[in-house]
Amino acid sequence: MDIYIFWFATLGVLLMGYAILDGFDLGVGIIHLTAKTDHERRIYMNSIGPLWDGNEVWLVTFGGALFAAFPDAYATAFSGFYLPFMLLLFGLIFRAVSLEFRSKQESLAWRKFWDGSFFVASTLVTFLFGVAVGNSIMGIPIGADKEFAGTLLDLLQPYSLLIGVLAIATFAMHGSIFLYLKTEGETQERLHPLMWKTFGFFMVMYVLATIATLVGNPEVINNFKDYPSGWVIVLLNVLAIANIPRAIFQGKPFYAFISSSATIAALTFLFGAALFPNLMISSLKPEYSLTLYNAASSVKTLHLMQTIAFIGMPFVLTYTFIIYWVFRGKTKLNKFSY
Repeated sequence: MDIYIFWFATLGVLLMGYAILDGFDLGVGIIHLTAKTDHERRIYMNSIGPLWDGNEVWLVTFGGALFAAFPDAYATAFSGFYLPFMLLLFGLIFRAVSLEFRSKQESLAWRKFWDGSFFVASTLVTFLFGVAVGNSIMGIPIGADKEFAGTLLDLLQPYSLLIGVLAIATFAMHGSIFLYLKTEGETQERLHPLMWKTFGFFMVMYVLATIATLVGNPEVINNFKDYPSGWVIVLLNVLAIANIPRAIFQGKPFYAFISSSATIAALTFLFGAALFPNLMISSLKPEYSLTLYNAASSVKTLHLMQTIAFIGMPFVLTYTFIIYWVFRGKTKLNKFSY
């Protein structure tokens, strides 16, 4: 495999892993305020308590790989998305603080503040990720010097905002299904209608986003002309989405969660297919776009990193498997819980 394509695919796998794994715990934060009692909100938080920080390893690894493999794209992204990235960092930090601080005091006002913070931070982080994806598809003003040549308003276009809302809908659905798997009794019963509501929200946003993408950015399917096998992923995406309500109706939440994960995986793949071979598309001139080739490190560096990736990735996968295996089953509260 071409070393440049290898690193493009590796970044895609890392982004996919992060979207699936951190997607459900961000989703739990998005629907956190739907919990009726303090006990339920603690259940919500503790369902992701042992997992959320490990999930973010995938984001850190993605950022490190992007910096080392495609430094020009990394630099341009941070110069263009500086304020959104700072807000993203603030959101990631604040949701972690909310998890840790929420149950440190019995005060109702104290807990309501951190509940609200957890919801706002989770929703903000998800929205910003979606806006970044929308801008990447639509293109951003990048000049001949590979520098961002626009303003913050250039990043707040209707299409990118629409994709931000789609991200919220997707993760809310993913999180509600995960919570249903991790809870029992009355809490689980109350989550059942919420799964349907979040799925309905997702379907509305998915249809709107699909129409907006194909009408406003028809070039996203250009690569399917050269690689028609990519339509298989489109079909699998449709089947995965269709299986979510089927699995919920049949009382098989695990299959619904697998389908939800497959949906996110397919959407990540389609995002990569829309960009390839670009990393960042210039809305000023196509030749100003940052590609796998003009934004990459030296071939020697990429090969060295490939060796490191082959050594390091098994550790990430092993760590993830162990954590999920150890904390499998229903969520229970004890004296060490949040």
